[in-house]
Amino acid sequence: MSASDANSAKTQTTSGGIGIANLPNQLHKIVTKKGTNLSIMVVGESGTGKTTFINTLLTTELIEPLEDAARRKKQMDKTVDINIHKAELEEKMFNVKLNVVDTPGFGDYVNNNDCWLPVVDFIENQYEQYLRQEQQPVRKGVVDMRVHACLYFIRPNGHTLKPLDVRAMKAIGARVNLIPVIAKADTLSPTALRQFKKRVMDVIDAQSIRIYQPPVESDDEAMTVRNKDIISAVPFAIIGSTQEVKTADGRHVKGRQYPWGVAEVENDQHCDFKKLRSLLIRTHMLDLISTTEEVHYDKYRTTQMKTRKFGEPKPRKVDNKKFREEEEMLRKRFTEKVKLEENRFRQWEQKLIAERDRLNKDLEQEHNLVKQLESEIEAISNVNSPNGKFFRK
Repeated sequence: MSASDANSAKTQTTSGGIGIANLPNQLHKIVTKKGTNLSIMVVGESGTGKTTFINTLLTTELIEPLEDAARRKKQMDKTVDINIHKAELEEKMFNVKLNVVDTPGFGDYVNNNDCWLPVVDFIENQYEQYLRQEQQPVRKGVVDMRVHACLYFIRPNGHTLKPLDVRAMKAIGARVNLIPVIAKADTLSPTALRQFKKRVMDVIDAQSIRIYQPPVESDDEAMTVRNKDIISAVPFAIIGSTQEVKTADGRHVKGRQYPWGVAEVENDQHCDFKKLRSLLIRTHMLDLISTTEEVHYDKYRTTQMKTRKFGEPKPRKVDNKKFREEEEMLRKRFTEKVKLEENRFRQWEQKLIAERDRLNKDLEQEHNLVKQLESEIEAISNVNSPNGKFFRK
């Protein structure tokens, strides 16, 4: 083909088109028909408003709040549970299969060592299940429960991150898109909240904690400005409330009523709820899903493929926190029983030794008495014998 023919073909393609530009419309139809899966995990201590936030985010009571009695009973179990709540959301003919993973019991005890291990294990188990499904000959109906975003709720203590938060966020952030959230932002003044945010980010940077970094630059200048506004709000300070209250100017809004006024959930001057909701759903849902697929899951898959044969199951971890605690408890109980039995045997031994000494002493006394009697008998015999009498005369 000559240069003139190539230029002619290029001109025809550019002017008339062959339908390549219609690809986004095709993708839109496919995605609209198929829908998508979105899994969000919430991690944090009890009382930080995880349940309220999810119900506020979805404008429905997806998770039923625990009563105080049930909460106290749960705290007595000393275990971290994994509860999955499923829902299907539909908006303008587009469906989203939503999975919300709750972690009651996290950080609620005096000894919280390794309390994040059940969370990490769950995240990796979902990667493992998806990997096993990919390796099957028939992959129709694949169940995808991979966690796309983990919201870590930070208690608003006004100081900084606790050692538990640092260690847990390090472990979780290395495996999933971690989004730090300051709970109950209405308990801090605006100045204290800004200072607390800065301290939290300073610790995150100093400890090299990996958190989700959404893309900033975009072809749309307005989108770029909005992305920068969202990133500047990290860690997101939120207020959760499913109740509507009346403001001073007569508006009915979701928020919390105080003597000094109303703390509105969807007011950017009061909290970052709208920015976090936009990050999770409106603007960066696809990026969360693709980052999970291309970064976190791919990292796990690469690691497993290097250390395992194709189709080989993942070796089970022997080290389990719950079993380890039970083992330590049983070992401690066994040691105490052994010590108790040793003390009892020692006491019995001392009693036996004392009894032996007493018997030996009594035997010696009896032996001496026998010798004395023998001497007396011998003396009497000598007195009564004839030789004894002769010598006496």
